[in-house]
Amino acid sequence: MSRQHQKPDGRADDPRAAGRGALDGLRIADFSRVLAGPYATMLLADLGADVIKIERPGTGDDTRAWHPPADQDGISTYFLSVNRNKRSIVLDLTEEAGRAQAHDLIAGSDVLVENFRPGTMERLGLGHTELRERHPELIYCSISGFGSGAGAAIPGYDLLVQAVGGLMSVTGQTHGEPMKAGVALVDVITGLHASLGILAALRHRDATGQGQLVEVNLLTSLLSAMVNQASAFAVAGVVPGRMGNAHPSIAPYETLPTADRPIALAVGNDRQFAALCEAVGKPGLAHDDRFRTNADRVAHRVELRDILTRRLGAASADHWSTVLLAAGVPAGPVNTLDEAFAFAHRLGLPGIVDIPGAAVGSGEGTPSRQVAHPIALSGTPARYLLPPPGLGRHTAEILDGPLDRSDDASG
Repeated sequence: MSRQHQKPDGRADDPRAAGRGALDGLRIADFSRVLAGPYATMLLADLGADVIKIERPGTGDDTRAWHPPADQDGISTYFLSVNRNKRSIVLDLTEEAGRAQAHDLIAGSDVLVENFRPGTMERLGLGHTELRERHPELIYCSISGFGSGAGAAIPGYDLLVQAVGGLMSVTGQTHGEPMKAGVALVDVITGLHASLGILAALRHRDATGQGQLVEVNLLTSLLSAMVNQASAFAVAGVVPGRMGNAHPSIAPYETLPTADRPIALAVGNDRQFAALCEAVGKPGLAHDDRFRTNADRVAHRVELRDILTRRLGAASADHWSTVLLAAGVPAGPVNTLDEAFAFAHRLGLPGIVDIPGAAVGSGEGTPSRQVAHPIALSGTPARYLLPPPGLGRHTAEILDGPLDRSDDASG
């Protein structure tokens, strides 16, 4: 997968120095900032890639200043969320010397990731066309808000894309105002698409020796992620609207009130519905002509919701979750984030991990608490070797060392 690379130097803060990862030997020159690009490169870094984060002098990644909330040393938790397992260097790309150093770094890299406004990298002499001529094996991943054509001048902010991309039109109460998702979901989805595109391009390079341009943008990433809602329009011309927590094609598939807090019911078939009816003491509902099939239940969702709400109001969400799960009915309370992490812990799933070593700006030896990588690999699991780096923490180490590793045949 990788170009011919220098062997790990064994330094404690070198991501390649401990164990093996699925992407060992892969170097990524990461010019991205904020969320979509850094999330993509962090996922790849967790799997073994050596990610070098190139930042602006003085300020670095925008998210370093996005607080509160912050950790005990005043470091933005936003920045900390997507920048572990990376090394940070500072380059002034507005200066000829900084651009020359960037070219040296790229010469020793397999992948370049950037999410500047379209045209910026070209003005800096770091565009794909120029670099392709110098490094035909380079994978060049460009992330934008609205593509490099007619939408190139539109700023790519997640909230804006959720609005113009249709997500807000299907999010919120039926008669309420459009709502955004509680996190920058479009950025995250785009980051996933970017990492997938990079891996596909690397696979192609394995077979042909040729790099290529990988382009992803927030708008088309969202349109793809709208899945059934987008397909409803593309295939049937249906323009969906807001339905609160209900589902346009399944019932009951929504949150319902209980004696203390809402519970989510995700009943996907007739067998589960019959089990639900039995568990709440209304077995006859499964044979009621209004609710016999899923299509019937969708057509009579209001009546069904009223009946279930009266039954569920007799006990707590935790009580009903226990009863319904035991009956094979997908159900669970609407948890707060702390409750969600506790739930994952009870299930034996990874939630929060501690990275050994000093966290950014903290006292020596303080572990950096991070959210676990979501992919489990049996042979080459994700590794947590480096806390998110201080601005320019590795500049001297990297720029003073060998950058172009093309003469090394160690593999």
